[in-house]
Amino acid sequence: MDYWFYHLEASTVEGVLPGLLEKTLQKGWRALVKLPEAQLKEMDDYLWTYRDDSFLPHGRDDEPMAEQLPITLSATAESAEGHGAVFLLGGSEVPDMTGVERCMVMINGRSQDDVMRERKRWKTLKETGATLSYYQQNDRGSWEKKA
Repeated sequence: MDYWFYHLEASTVEGVLPGLLEKTLQKGWRALVKLPEAQLKEMDDYLWTYRDDSFLPHGRDDEPMAEQLPITLSATAESAEGHGAVFLLGGSEVPDMTGVERCMVMINGRSQDDVMRERKRWKTLKETGATLSYYQQNDRGSWEKKA
């Protein structure tokens, strides 16, 4: 499994997550988005309306039939089994990453706490020999691979 860290500088998670989810679906992967409980309803609502001409089919794992949709939102998931991609927001973790191809860790560059927490995660993963990539936004909002 690959870990890709996205260090957001010029955008918010809401500004970049839909595009990354679209690319994930194009690869044929189901996606799990793990985020803090306080953000769950807002993200759920946002993904249905983020663009006038589109929406991302998704469900919350605390609601019926979420497992039938290509994107699952969760504040409590302990396993990512059945998902090809996992997105970790706000310091979230998923202990069981069985079957996951890629894990995307979203870093809020405006929060020093977020940056420090994810540096620790990077270091821990590196020590285990995980395959890591680090992308940082430039001033124009484009992604530059830094590591």
